[in-house]
Amino acid sequence: MPKILIPFLLILLGTTTRLLPHPPNFAPIAAIAIFGGIYLPKRFAILAPLAAMFLSDLVIGFYAWPIMLSVYSSFALSGLIGLWIRRQKNIRRIIGGTLLSSILFFLITNWAVWAFGMMYPHNLLGLLESYTLALPFFRNSLLGDFFYVGLLIGGYELVRHRLSQSPFKSQRQNV
Repeated sequence: MPKILIPFLLILLGTTTRLLPHPPNFAPIAAIAIFGGIYLPKRFAILAPLAAMFLSDLVIGFYAWPIMLSVYSSFALSGLIGLWIRRQKNIRRIIGGTLLSSILFFLITNWAVWAFGMMYPHNLLGLLESYTLALPFFRNSLLGDFFYVGLLIGGYELVRHRLSQSPFKSQRQNV
């Protein structure tokens, strides 16, 4: 399988799911970054989720660049978290890394909305209001991140396991 096929499929998944109707923040971008960090060549851990974001933002529309930068940076951090998980991949690291990714996204992007937007007063109460009103989005991010991480990593590991148990494997080795 060409090395570019899986990253291409992940970009396609990320782009299309953002364009289809879905609950706010219930998207696979962070999961794509985590998956990429664990399984793909390192450059794709960052490139695949950012490419999916950019392609879908071409259709959805762009917004204030400092806020966009915080969103894109948060997904790049998710890719770095995946690279950290790769060093010693296990279920606890995957769950912990997914949770950390969701929390960082929440903290960084809502700080950016407060700092660079006009929705909230630029004081401590405004910052607290920004985080408080974003809690439903955080819930959706958590649910989406865990759903898509489970789907991508669980699916990938299942396929790898099935292929390793395949009767064709022993025939290939004997050729």
